Amino acid sequence: MDVDIVKKLIETHSVEKLIEAEKDLIYGHPIKIKIEGDESQKLTHMLAAIWVLEKMKSFNVDFKQALLEYSKQVREVMH
Repeated sequence: MDVDIVKKLIETHSVEKLIEAEKDLIYGHPIKIKIEGDESQKLTHMLAAIWVLEKMKSFNVDFKQALLEYSKQVREVMH
């Protein structure tokens, strides 16, 4: 996961737009937003951005804190 790409997605797109792009990618349709990387990287970045945006909104935390919590969850799953 590239934090800079996730941050750019968060700064430029709404959760709704990212969810729409996620669905398009999953169903093999062209996505309407520009995201760097291959399909799996794009999906990873979109899912991270969606999770972080929802965390920021639901718990009133800043980007840095929400990203830290996302990264912590990913590490826990991988170990």
